Amino acid sequence: MSDATPSVLPASGRLAGIDYGTVRIGVAISDPSQMLSSPLENYNRGDLKADERFFRRLVEEERLVGFVVGLPIHLDGSESQKSTEARTFGDWLQQLTNLPVVYYDERFTSLEAGRLLEGARLTKKKRKQRLDKLAAQILLAGYLESSRRHEAAQGLDDRPSG
Repeated sequence: MSDATPSVLPASGRLAGIDYGTVRIGVAISDPSQMLSSPLENYNRGDLKADERFFRRLVEEERLVGFVVGLPIHLDGSESQKSTEARTFGDWLQQLTNLPVVYYDERFTSLEAGRLLEGARLTKKKRKQRLDKLAAQILLAGYLESSRRHEAAQGLDDRPSG
């Protein structure tokens, strides 16, 4: 289940994937052609002013054109209280930055990130430090792939595959 409508976000330019949390937010970034996603950082939330400064700086420094916010969905496809919180955050982010925001089903992204980190020779503390930004990368990669599939199905995919 996804609210991600590919036409809402520009077809090129850097996107930020957001793994929303009330304490920590994982941030990933795409390349300008929207083919790759990379973990960027974890942001430890502060007060409202600190959050505003962080996201305005992120938009400016990374020259973002939009956001993909992870939407926590139950296994049966229904939304949760965390979904409502993520939507409220996404609405705030859109108002703050004047950039488009889409929501994308983030089921299993943290689980997948955790599994990937288990294989790494990292301390538990270092794994925890990387978990949210890796979940954001997985989320953004899923959105980018979904967007490419949608464009191909519509006969719009003029990007080279590879």
